[in-house]
Amino acid sequence: MIPSQMQAMVLTRHGGVDALEWRTDYPVPQPKAGEVLVRITATAKNNTDRKVREGLYATHDTGEATSFQMAGETLRFPRIQGADVVGRVVAVGDGVDQGRIGQRGLLDFNIYRSKDPHLNLTPDYYGHGADGGFAEYGVFPSAQFHHIPNDNLSDAELASLGMCSWQTGYHMLTSASVSKGEHVLITGASGGVGSALIQLCRVIGAVPHAISGPGKDKTLRELGAETVIDRMTVTDWAKDIAQAVEGHQIDAVMDLVGGDITPGLIDAMCRDLGTRRTPPRLSIAGASAGNVTPILWTQIYLNQVQIFGVSHGTQAEAQQLIDWIRADRLRPVLAGTMKLSELHDAERLFVERGTDFLGKLVIVPDAEWDQHGAPHALRR
Repeated sequence: MIPSQMQAMVLTRHGGVDALEWRTDYPVPQPKAGEVLVRITATAKNNTDRKVREGLYATHDTGEATSFQMAGETLRFPRIQGADVVGRVVAVGDGVDQGRIGQRGLLDFNIYRSKDPHLNLTPDYYGHGADGGFAEYGVFPSAQFHHIPNDNLSDAELASLGMCSWQTGYHMLTSASVSKGEHVLITGASGGVGSALIQLCRVIGAVPHAISGPGKDKTLRELGAETVIDRMTVTDWAKDIAQAVEGHQIDAVMDLVGGDITPGLIDAMCRDLGTRRTPPRLSIAGASAGNVTPILWTQIYLNQVQIFGVSHGTQAEAQQLIDWIRADRLRPVLAGTMKLSELHDAERLFVERGTDFLGKLVIVPDAEWDQHGAPHALRR
């Protein structure tokens, strides 16, 4: 039986965690043509949830940003956030095979505006331009709710493999044309995208070098990092990176941090240019250390540095990731689970998490907790 009302955490405005309103009487959506209705069992948290809630995205240095608006003003209140959705299909809309009912799936979170499977220039997604997974039910395009039958992956673990981090990371690599044997430097390596990048480098045959905070060395090496650089010990980025990677040339940088460290990362790539086989490349998909960075454009054009801005990814890349998940090529990095009704606490924890925090925090509806949340409950 599908109820008419559900529990949901609803974003009502820009602001702090109090902008998230707990509802027990929110209408259960109905699937339209081409859609499936999903009983949600797990949804991974991402930094974009907080940034959208607080209105922290900006396209110009004016300080006036109120939402993520590159795809148009698709964020409307009330909105259910949560992009990396896992659950079971319980109903289908017109044109969808009834055989999908009962299937477990993982959502490709993008709202695609282009029919080109290799292009996505409007970075909108479920949880922003349409309702996402911080609720008991949700409706999503059938073609983007991918069946994942792997018995070895729990629902919470599968949510930690969600597209928001993994597709962003993969698109960073494909944009920079990273290939087998190349050495890749990854900032913010202990976060969702960073830890995904380490694994993805190994999947495509590249060699990842991680930059992270203290205390992460062992875990990041277990994920596949060749070297781990403690950012707190760096005094000269170019020199210290060269020493840490033992003379290997850094072919490309995957930057999730931005701010003042980015010029030093470019310096590290521009050492010994005469021995390079390819131009220095930098993909950037985050600015947690600062949204404005002073860059010498003479260094960029004289050294032919290629810079790629990355947000989300393409349908073709999402399909490749789904194939790797089904083939057990990707390892979940799950920090733990919390109840949907505890989302306020989860939001605070996400901001205040310590140096020992690694992996994805996954939110589980209260009614699903015993089966899908309790086995992975976050230790607090």
